[in-house]
Amino acid sequence: MQKYAIIKTMQVKNNYNECLTNLACSIRNYFGLPFNHKTLEFIDEYLEEHEPTNVVVILLDGMGTKIIERTLPEDSFFRKNLAKSITTVFPATTTAATTSIRTGLNPVEHGWLGWTTYIKPIDKVITLFMNSEKGHDGETCEEFLGVKNKLASETIVDEINKQGKFKGLELMPFGENAYNSLDDMLEKIKAETKKPGKKYIYAYDVEPDGTMHETGPDSGASKKLIIERNDKIEQLAKELKDTLLIVLSDHGHIKVKNIFLNKYPDILDLLDRKTSIDQRAVAFKVKDGKKEEFRNKFENYFGNTSYDLYDTKDVVESKLFGDGLENELFEPALGDFLAIAKSTECLVAPGDEVLVSHHAGYTDDEVYVPIIVKQC
Repeated sequence: MQKYAIIKTMQVKNNYNECLTNLACSIRNYFGLPFNHKTLEFIDEYLEEHEPTNVVVILLDGMGTKIIERTLPEDSFFRKNLAKSITTVFPATTTAATTSIRTGLNPVEHGWLGWTTYIKPIDKVITLFMNSEKGHDGETCEEFLGVKNKLASETIVDEINKQGKFKGLELMPFGENAYNSLDDMLEKIKAETKKPGKKYIYAYDVEPDGTMHETGPDSGASKKLIIERNDKIEQLAKELKDTLLIVLSDHGHIKVKNIFLNKYPDILDLLDRKTSIDQRAVAFKVKDGKKEEFRNKFENYFGNTSYDLYDTKDVVESKLFGDGLENELFEPALGDFLAIAKSTECLVAPGDEVLVSHHAGYTDDEVYVPIIVKQC
Protein backbone atom coordinates (compact mmCIF):
# COMPACT_ATOMS: atom_id res chain seq x y z
CA MET A 1 0.00 0.00 0.00
CA GLN A 2 1.29 3.46 -0.86
CA LYS A 3 1.95 5.91 1.92
CA TYR A 4 -1.24 7.88 1.37
CA ALA A 5 -3.56 5.07 0.32
CA ILE A 6 -5.22 5.20 3.73
CA ILE A 7 -6.25 8.80 3.06
CA LYS A 8 -7.50 8.21 -0.50
CA THR A 9 -9.88 5.42 0.45
CA MET A 10 -11.49 7.23 3.39
CA GLN A 11 -14.65 9.28 3.00
CA VAL A 12 -13.21 12.06 5.15
CA LYS A 13 -9.75 12.77 6.43
CA ASN A 14 -9.81 14.34 9.88
CA ASN A 15 -8.77 17.94 9.44
CA TYR A 16 -6.22 18.49 12.19
CA ASN A 17 -6.14 22.19 11.34
CA GLU A 18 -9.86 22.46 12.12
CA CYS A 19 -10.93 19.85 14.66
CA LEU A 20 -11.71 19.61 18.38
CA THR A 21 -8.03 19.97 19.25
CA ASN A 22 -7.92 23.33 17.48
CA LEU A 23 -10.97 24.58 19.37
CA ALA A 24 -9.20 23.66 22.60
CA CYS A 25 -6.15 25.59 21.40
CA SER A 26 -8.30 28.70 20.85
CA ILE A 27 -9.43 28.41 24.46
CA ARG A 28 -5.87 27.88 25.65
CA ASN A 29 -4.78 30.98 23.75
CA TYR A 30 -7.59 33.11 25.21
CA PHE A 31 -6.61 32.15 28.75
CA GLY A 32 -2.91 32.75 28.21
CA LEU A 33 -1.79 29.12 28.01
CA PRO A 34 0.72 27.77 25.47
CA PHE A 35 -0.68 25.67 22.63
CA ASN A 36 0.83 23.18 20.18
CA HIS A 37 -1.56 23.42 17.24
CA LYS A 38 -3.45 25.93 15.15
CA THR A 39 -6.43 27.68 16.68
CA LEU A 40 -9.89 27.91 15.11
CA GLU A 41 -10.02 31.28 13.40
CA PHE A 42 -13.77 31.73 13.69
CA ILE A 43 -13.64 31.06 17.43
CA ASP A 44 -10.70 33.44 17.79
CA GLU A 45 -12.77 36.13 16.07
CA TYR A 46 -15.65 35.70 18.54
CA LEU A 47 -13.24 35.91 21.47
CA GLU A 48 -11.37 38.93 20.13
CA GLU A 49 -14.54 40.84 19.25
CA HIS A 50 -16.47 40.24 22.49
CA GLU A 51 -13.71 39.58 25.04
CA PRO A 52 -16.17 37.62 27.21
CA THR A 53 -15.63 37.26 30.93
CA ASN A 54 -16.96 33.70 30.72
CA VAL A 55 -16.26 31.00 28.14
CA VAL A 56 -18.65 28.07 28.54
CA VAL A 57 -18.25 24.83 26.56
CA ILE A 58 -21.05 22.27 26.83
CA LEU A 59 -20.24 18.92 25.24
CA LEU A 60 -23.24 16.72 24.44
CA ASP A 61 -21.84 13.24 23.90
CA GLY A 62 -22.72 11.65 20.57
CA MET A 63 -24.71 14.55 19.08
CA GLY A 64 -23.06 14.67 15.66
CA THR A 65 -23.96 17.19 12.97
CA LYS A 66 -25.92 14.76 10.81
CA ILE A 67 -28.06 13.79 13.79
CA ILE A 68 -29.13 17.33 14.68
CA GLU A 69 -29.86 18.01 11.02
CA ARG A 70 -32.28 15.08 11.01
CA THR A 71 -33.75 15.84 14.42
CA LEU A 72 -34.14 19.61 14.70
CA PRO A 73 -35.81 22.18 12.40
CA GLU A 74 -33.68 24.87 10.77
CA ASP A 75 -35.04 27.54 13.12
CA SER A 76 -34.08 25.61 16.28
CA PHE A 77 -31.51 27.16 18.62
CA PHE A 78 -28.79 24.65 17.80
CA ARG A 79 -29.15 24.91 14.04
CA LYS A 80 -29.59 28.71 13.94
CA ASN A 81 -26.38 29.13 15.90
CA LEU A 82 -24.37 26.43 14.12
CA ALA A 83 -21.19 28.35 13.33
CA LYS A 84 -19.53 25.45 11.55
CA SER A 85 -19.44 21.69 11.27
CA ILE A 86 -15.92 20.35 11.77
CA THR A 87 -14.31 16.94 12.11
CA THR A 88 -13.61 15.27 15.37
CA VAL A 89 -10.24 13.60 15.98
CA PHE A 90 -9.58 9.98 15.10
CA PRO A 91 -11.09 7.75 16.24
CA ALA A 92 -14.54 9.28 16.60
CA THR A 93 -14.99 8.05 20.12
CA THR A 94 -15.37 9.68 23.53
CA THR A 95 -12.08 8.65 25.10
CA ALA A 96 -9.97 10.17 22.33
CA ALA A 97 -12.16 13.16 21.51
CA THR A 98 -13.01 14.44 24.98
CA THR A 99 -9.36 14.17 26.00
CA SER A 100 -8.44 16.32 23.00
CA ILE A 101 -11.02 18.99 23.83
CA ARG A 102 -9.96 18.95 27.50
CA THR A 103 -6.23 19.23 26.76
CA GLY A 104 -5.62 20.72 23.31
CA LEU A 105 -3.59 17.65 22.33
CA ASN A 106 -4.14 15.20 19.49
CA PRO A 107 -4.63 11.48 20.28
CA VAL A 108 -1.08 10.71 19.11
CA GLU A 109 0.13 13.04 21.88
CA HIS A 110 -2.19 12.25 24.78
CA GLY A 111 -2.40 8.48 24.19
CA TRP A 112 -6.08 8.01 25.11
CA LEU A 113 -6.73 6.23 21.84
CA GLY A 114 -10.06 4.53 22.39
CA TRP A 115 -12.47 2.92 24.79
CA THR A 116 -9.90 0.16 25.21
CA THR A 117 -6.17 0.61 24.66
CA TYR A 118 -3.19 -1.73 24.87
CA ILE A 119 -0.76 -0.54 27.54
CA LYS A 120 2.66 -1.99 26.74
CA PRO A 121 4.38 -1.63 30.16
CA ILE A 122 1.81 -3.97 31.74
CA ASP A 123 1.01 -6.00 28.59
CA LYS A 124 -2.75 -5.57 29.04
CA VAL A 125 -5.66 -4.13 27.10
CA ILE A 126 -7.28 -1.58 29.42
CA THR A 127 -10.75 -0.02 29.42
CA LEU A 128 -9.26 3.39 30.11
CA PHE A 129 -12.15 5.30 31.66
CA MET A 130 -12.94 2.32 33.91
CA ASN A 131 -9.33 1.66 35.02
CA SER A 132 -10.00 -2.03 34.35
CA GLU A 133 -8.67 -4.76 32.10
CA LYS A 134 -10.85 -5.43 29.06
CA GLY A 135 -13.38 -8.11 29.94
CA HIS A 136 -13.06 -7.39 33.67
CA ASP A 137 -15.16 -4.25 34.05
CA GLY A 138 -15.72 -3.30 37.66
CA GLU A 139 -12.34 -4.66 38.75
CA THR A 140 -9.70 -1.94 39.11
CA CYS A 141 -6.40 -2.86 37.48
CA GLU A 142 -3.78 -1.72 39.98
CA GLU A 143 -1.00 -2.30 37.45
CA PHE A 144 -2.60 0.26 35.13
CA LEU A 145 -2.88 2.84 37.90
CA GLY A 146 0.87 2.51 38.33
CA VAL A 147 1.59 3.57 34.73
CA LYS A 148 -1.46 5.74 33.99
CA ASN A 149 0.64 8.89 34.28
CA LYS A 150 2.26 7.98 30.96
CA LEU A 151 -0.99 9.15 29.36
CA ALA A 152 -1.46 12.94 29.24
CA SER A 153 -3.89 13.93 31.97
CA GLU A 154 -3.43 17.62 32.82
CA THR A 155 -6.43 19.51 31.44
CA ILE A 156 -6.95 23.10 30.36
CA VAL A 157 -8.89 23.65 33.58
CA ASP A 158 -6.00 22.24 35.62
CA GLU A 159 -3.55 24.55 33.88
CA ILE A 160 -5.75 27.64 34.24
CA ASN A 161 -6.12 27.03 37.95
CA LYS A 162 -2.41 26.29 38.37
CA GLN A 163 -1.58 29.54 36.57
CA GLY A 164 -3.75 31.37 39.10
CA LYS A 165 -4.68 34.35 36.94
CA PHE A 166 -8.13 33.08 35.92
CA LYS A 167 -10.46 30.32 37.06
CA GLY A 168 -11.35 27.01 35.43
CA LEU A 169 -14.16 24.59 36.28
CA GLU A 170 -15.18 21.19 34.94
CA LEU A 171 -18.71 19.89 35.46
CA MET A 172 -19.25 16.13 35.13
CA PRO A 173 -22.04 13.73 36.16
CA PHE A 174 -19.46 11.72 38.12
CA GLY A 175 -16.50 12.32 40.38
CA GLU A 176 -16.11 15.17 42.84
CA ASN A 177 -18.76 17.90 42.74
CA ALA A 178 -20.86 15.85 40.30
CA TYR A 179 -24.11 17.31 39.02
CA ASN A 180 -27.20 15.09 39.30
CA SER A 181 -29.31 16.11 36.28
CA LEU A 182 -29.28 18.25 33.15
CA ASP A 183 -31.12 21.00 35.01
CA ASP A 184 -28.59 20.85 37.83
CA MET A 185 -25.70 21.13 35.35
CA LEU A 186 -27.24 24.18 33.69
CA GLU A 187 -27.96 25.83 37.04
CA LYS A 188 -24.36 25.29 38.13
CA ILE A 189 -23.15 26.90 34.90
CA LYS A 190 -25.42 29.89 35.41
CA ALA A 191 -24.34 30.33 39.04
CA GLU A 192 -20.65 30.09 38.17
CA THR A 193 -20.85 32.72 35.43
CA LYS A 194 -22.26 35.22 37.94
CA LYS A 195 -19.10 35.03 40.05
CA PRO A 196 -16.47 37.72 39.46
CA GLY A 197 -13.42 37.16 37.31
CA LYS A 198 -12.58 35.70 33.92
CA LYS A 199 -13.26 32.00 33.80
CA TYR A 200 -13.56 28.89 31.66
CA ILE A 201 -16.29 26.32 32.29
CA TYR A 202 -16.34 22.93 30.59
CA ALA A 203 -19.48 20.83 31.10
CA TYR A 204 -19.85 17.25 29.89
CA ASP A 205 -23.18 15.47 29.34
CA VAL A 206 -23.29 11.69 28.77
CA GLU A 207 -26.44 12.05 26.67
CA PRO A 208 -27.66 11.56 24.03
CA ASP A 209 -24.83 9.02 23.53
CA GLY A 210 -25.98 6.57 26.20
CA THR A 211 -29.51 6.38 24.83
CA MET A 212 -28.37 6.23 21.20
CA HIS A 213 -26.14 3.23 21.97
CA GLU A 214 -29.22 1.38 23.21
CA THR A 215 -31.96 2.63 20.86
CA GLY A 216 -30.25 4.17 17.82
CA PRO A 217 -29.53 7.78 16.83
CA ASP A 218 -32.93 8.36 15.26
CA SER A 219 -35.11 6.72 17.89
CA GLY A 220 -37.88 8.66 19.57
CA ALA A 221 -36.00 8.53 22.86
CA SER A 222 -32.81 9.95 21.33
CA LYS A 223 -34.67 12.72 19.51
CA LYS A 224 -36.47 13.67 22.70
CA LEU A 225 -33.16 14.12 24.52
CA ILE A 226 -31.74 16.33 21.76
CA ILE A 227 -34.87 18.49 21.61
CA GLU A 228 -34.83 18.86 25.39
CA ARG A 229 -31.20 19.97 25.33
CA ASN A 230 -31.83 22.38 22.49
CA ASP A 231 -34.68 24.02 24.38
CA LYS A 232 -33.04 24.14 27.81
CA ILE A 233 -29.70 25.43 26.54
CA GLU A 234 -31.55 28.08 24.53
CA GLN A 235 -33.15 29.22 27.78
CA LEU A 236 -29.78 29.16 29.51
CA ALA A 237 -28.35 31.41 26.78
CA LYS A 238 -31.05 34.00 27.49
CA GLU A 239 -30.02 34.11 31.14
CA LEU A 240 -26.24 34.29 30.72
CA LYS A 241 -24.34 37.59 30.70
CA ASP A 242 -20.98 38.46 29.18
CA THR A 243 -20.51 34.83 28.13
CA LEU A 244 -19.43 33.06 24.97
CA LEU A 245 -21.43 29.83 24.93
CA ILE A 246 -20.14 26.98 22.77
CA VAL A 247 -22.12 23.76 22.38
CA LEU A 248 -20.49 20.85 20.60
CA SER A 249 -20.09 17.10 20.51
CA ASP A 250 -17.24 14.62 20.54
CA HIS A 251 -18.54 12.41 17.71
CA GLY A 252 -21.69 11.29 15.96
CA HIS A 253 -23.45 7.90 15.77
CA ILE A 254 -24.59 5.29 13.30
CA LYS A 255 -26.94 2.34 13.73
CA VAL A 256 -24.93 -0.82 13.24
CA LYS A 257 -25.15 -4.44 12.15
CA ASN A 258 -23.08 -6.42 14.63
CA ILE A 259 -20.62 -9.07 13.40
CA PHE A 260 -19.48 -11.41 16.16
CA LEU A 261 -15.84 -12.38 15.85
CA ASN A 262 -16.36 -15.55 17.91
CA LYS A 263 -18.07 -16.88 14.78
CA TYR A 264 -14.71 -16.56 13.01
CA PRO A 265 -12.40 -18.73 15.14
CA ASP A 266 -9.84 -18.84 12.34
CA ILE A 267 -9.44 -15.07 12.78
CA LEU A 268 -9.31 -15.17 16.59
CA ASP A 269 -6.78 -18.00 16.54
CA LEU A 270 -4.32 -15.72 14.72
CA LEU A 271 -4.42 -12.99 17.39
CA ASP A 272 -1.72 -12.51 20.00
CA ARG A 273 -3.88 -10.42 22.35
CA LYS A 274 -7.38 -8.98 22.76
CA THR A 275 -8.62 -6.48 20.20
CA SER A 276 -8.48 -2.85 21.27
CA ILE A 277 -9.32 0.81 20.54
CA ASP A 278 -12.97 0.43 19.50
CA GLN A 279 -15.39 -1.83 17.66
CA ARG A 280 -15.40 0.32 14.50
CA ALA A 281 -11.69 1.16 14.71
CA VAL A 282 -10.12 -2.13 15.72
CA ALA A 283 -6.45 -2.71 16.49
CA PHE A 284 -5.19 -6.26 15.93
CA LYS A 285 -1.95 -7.75 17.22
CA VAL A 286 -1.20 -10.91 15.22
CA LYS A 287 0.95 -13.89 16.16
CA ASP A 288 4.47 -14.01 14.76
CA GLY A 289 4.60 -15.19 11.18
CA LYS A 290 0.82 -14.93 10.70
CA LYS A 291 0.42 -11.39 9.35
CA GLU A 292 -0.14 -12.34 5.73
CA GLU A 293 -2.57 -15.11 6.67
CA PHE A 294 -4.49 -12.68 8.88
CA ARG A 295 -4.62 -10.02 6.17
CA ASN A 296 -5.93 -12.49 3.59
CA LYS A 297 -8.59 -13.93 5.89
CA PHE A 298 -9.73 -10.52 7.12
CA GLU A 299 -9.98 -9.10 3.62
CA ASN A 300 -11.88 -12.16 2.49
CA TYR A 301 -14.45 -11.89 5.28
CA PHE A 302 -14.78 -8.14 5.81
CA GLY A 303 -12.81 -6.23 3.19
CA ASN A 304 -15.36 -5.76 0.42
CA THR A 305 -17.97 -3.59 2.11
CA SER A 306 -17.41 -3.58 5.87
CA TYR A 307 -13.88 -2.51 6.84
CA ASP A 308 -10.67 -1.13 5.40
CA LEU A 309 -7.59 -2.84 6.83
CA TYR A 310 -4.32 -0.93 7.20
CA ASP A 311 -0.83 -1.85 8.29
CA THR A 312 0.11 0.21 11.33
CA LYS A 313 3.18 1.61 9.55
CA ASP A 314 0.82 3.31 7.09
CA VAL A 315 -1.40 4.48 9.93
CA VAL A 316 1.53 6.16 11.67
CA GLU A 317 2.85 7.75 8.48
CA SER A 318 -0.59 9.09 7.54
CA LYS A 319 -0.87 10.92 10.90
CA LEU A 320 -4.39 9.57 11.23
CA PHE A 321 -4.25 10.21 14.99
CA GLY A 322 -2.94 13.74 14.43
CA ASP A 323 0.49 15.31 14.51
CA GLY A 324 2.65 16.22 17.46
CA LEU A 325 5.10 14.55 19.81
CA GLU A 326 4.20 10.86 19.99
CA ASN A 327 3.14 9.54 23.36
CA GLU A 328 5.42 6.64 24.30
CA LEU A 329 2.41 4.30 24.48
CA PHE A 330 1.05 5.25 21.04
CA GLU A 331 2.72 2.96 18.52
CA PRO A 332 2.74 -0.17 20.70
CA ALA A 333 -1.01 0.30 21.19
CA LEU A 334 -1.66 -0.02 17.45
CA GLY A 335 -0.49 -3.62 17.12
CA ASP A 336 -0.03 -4.84 13.55
CA PHE A 337 -3.23 -3.77 11.80
CA LEU A 338 -6.00 -1.21 12.17
CA ALA A 339 -9.43 -1.99 10.70
CA ILE A 340 -11.72 1.00 10.16
CA ALA A 341 -15.45 0.63 9.50
CA LYS A 342 -16.67 2.20 6.27
CA SER A 343 -20.35 1.18 6.35
CA THR A 344 -22.72 -0.04 9.08
CA GLU A 345 -21.00 -3.26 10.15
CA CYS A 346 -19.55 -3.44 13.65
CA LEU A 347 -17.04 -6.06 14.84
CA VAL A 348 -17.84 -7.41 18.31
CA ALA A 349 -14.91 -9.26 19.82
CA PRO A 350 -14.79 -11.16 23.12
CA GLY A 351 -15.05 -8.61 25.93
CA ASP A 352 -16.91 -6.04 23.80
CA GLU A 353 -20.38 -4.75 24.63
CA VAL A 354 -23.18 -5.45 22.13
CA LEU A 355 -24.81 -2.15 21.14
CA VAL A 356 -27.51 -1.00 18.71
CA SER A 357 -25.66 2.10 17.57
CA HIS A 358 -21.98 2.95 17.63
CA HIS A 359 -19.22 5.29 16.44
CA ALA A 360 -15.42 5.39 15.84
CA GLY A 361 -15.82 4.45 12.17
CA TYR A 362 -15.20 6.69 9.19
CA THR A 363 -18.66 7.67 7.97
CA ASP A 364 -19.92 11.25 7.88
CA ASP A 365 -22.49 10.43 10.57
CA GLU A 366 -19.66 9.62 12.99
CA VAL A 367 -16.94 12.08 12.02
CA TYR A 368 -18.68 15.47 11.72
CA VAL A 369 -19.51 17.44 14.87
CA PRO A 370 -21.28 20.79 15.29
CA ILE A 371 -19.73 23.93 16.77
CA ILE A 372 -22.71 25.94 18.00
CA VAL A 373 -21.78 29.43 19.19
CA LYS A 374 -23.85 32.09 20.96
CA GLN A 375 -22.54 35.33 22.42
CA CYS A 376 -24.71 35.97 25.45
